[in-house]
Amino acid sequence: MLEPVADRQQAIAARFSPWFPRTLHGAFDEAVAAFSDRPFIITDARSWTYREVADWSRRVAAGLAQRGIGQGDKVAIILANYPEFAVLKFAIARLGAVAVPINMLNRRDELRYLLEQSDSVALVTMDRFRDNDYLAALDQIAPNWERNGGGTALPSLRAVFVLPTGEAPVRKDAALFAELAETSAVDLPAVTVEPGDVADVIYTSGTTGMPKGVMLTHDMLTRTAFGSAYARAFEDGRRIIFAVPMYHVFGYSEGLQAAMWVGGAIIPYTRFDAAQMLDGIERHRASDALLIPTMSLALLDALPDKRRDLSSLTAMLASGGRAPARLWQALRDGFGNPEITTGYGMTEVTASGTVTRPDDPPERVLTTNGRMRDVGPAGDPAQGGRLVVYRVVDPDSGAELPPGKLGELVAKGIGVTRGYYNKPDATAATFDSEGWLKTGDLGTVDADGYVTLLGRCKESYRCGGELVMPSEVEDVLTSRTDILQAHVVPVPDERMGEIGVAFIVPAPGTNLDPADLQRMVAERVARFKVPRHFLVVGEGDIPVTASGRARKFLLSQQAITTLGLA
Repeated sequence: MLEPVADRQQAIAARFSPWFPRTLHGAFDEAVAAFSDRPFIITDARSWTYREVADWSRRVAAGLAQRGIGQGDKVAIILANYPEFAVLKFAIARLGAVAVPINMLNRRDELRYLLEQSDSVALVTMDRFRDNDYLAALDQIAPNWERNGGGTALPSLRAVFVLPTGEAPVRKDAALFAELAETSAVDLPAVTVEPGDVADVIYTSGTTGMPKGVMLTHDMLTRTAFGSAYARAFEDGRRIIFAVPMYHVFGYSEGLQAAMWVGGAIIPYTRFDAAQMLDGIERHRASDALLIPTMSLALLDALPDKRRDLSSLTAMLASGGRAPARLWQALRDGFGNPEITTGYGMTEVTASGTVTRPDDPPERVLTTNGRMRDVGPAGDPAQGGRLVVYRVVDPDSGAELPPGKLGELVAKGIGVTRGYYNKPDATAATFDSEGWLKTGDLGTVDADGYVTLLGRCKESYRCGGELVMPSEVEDVLTSRTDILQAHVVPVPDERMGEIGVAFIVPAPGTNLDPADLQRMVAERVARFKVPRHFLVVGEGDIPVTASGRARKFLLSQQAITTLGLA
């Protein structure tokens, strides 16, 4: 039985008051001093203690330094949720270098762009993951990379280190990640790293266009991770299980970094499999789970297949996109009434800028995306003790709107990025004259500071001159139990200007009639809001970001091609 939320928050705050700025590795080393022999990374194969991870990271840092990687250098990472990912993050931080985690779903041309745009001097990559052959992509981008690095194609790239996954033959000429750890930690150079230094350049997933490298400092990351533990009232030793990727801020900040503030552990999986995760909760006594809606629904579907003791699971952070209203009660019923929180965030605000409280009434989880996150001693007194504050403005004039009014959400605070790497024009376009970040999201903020996300500014469209909010139609569709996902996107139309196309993912074992769906929607919403076309597709046909949000601009392009509208 968990103690009351206020008592848990008071215990965390007492340990870290007054707050002082920290580096990423400095915060981890504090945790190592306090929890040396506790497990920090748990996998089905074995576990690593805080001390073991710290020692491993120092040896890898020394190995990188010996190969010429130093302060300010960019080190790109293409790794699934292996222990090596966490180790490498701390190693890069110790050198004052900058990590550039790359979405492992990216293909050749995307990889070339990111390596070039980030000025990465080194790359640590898997050889292969699922159907993505990263070394074959490198062969095409920079032939002879094993000996020449990026060559003339990527002149900044000096070295590539490979982590074999067992899915491909080992390249005999390639430098291996394991070789970095063969260097003694005593060879680690003394480097002064400041909390205000950039620790990560994390590329946006690109729901509306090409990725941009968001610069995040050590101070932003550590405050935000502590804020996750505080806002969700972590108990001592919380164990967080997840398959959301650590190359994205969700798994990175809310998982890897958050656990260490209470001597907890992470249980990361490289792939999501519902049965495997349920087994992992039982086997490793996980107390918390990070989920996006599709994962939550899959776990519920898998629950009846096998009897398990899931009593250790007392909390869930279910985020990453719009979820069917029925999901929240189903999770409570299926998992013994855990503390369910949900939130809203983006890479530019480091992670979740809002979150519901663990003791909020169910309607808050159902109807909002959380309130501006309380972060205890890590907050900025000038911003009401928060890292990120939100307000709503008129998308056209920029004028601030009163509580409850729909408009564009804008954000400000010490948890907000200073901008995009090597993209001054994009940075200037993203911030207004007062320094508020324009999120591109439409929503409301009520008088209590709770944010409700209603869609993207660019996702709304005008059909016959009338404004359509896709989320309204999507909610109607996902109210049906035979629909897992619904995504409505606009396509051009000569007569109406724009019309809607609905992509529908059915529940397993169900058959959906597009004409029936169209009739149902027409009974519930105004005529101009009813999509012209309904396309029933598989879950794998929906392009998504790392946090599970549909990349709607790609869906619009897909609809144009499928329907022959080009």
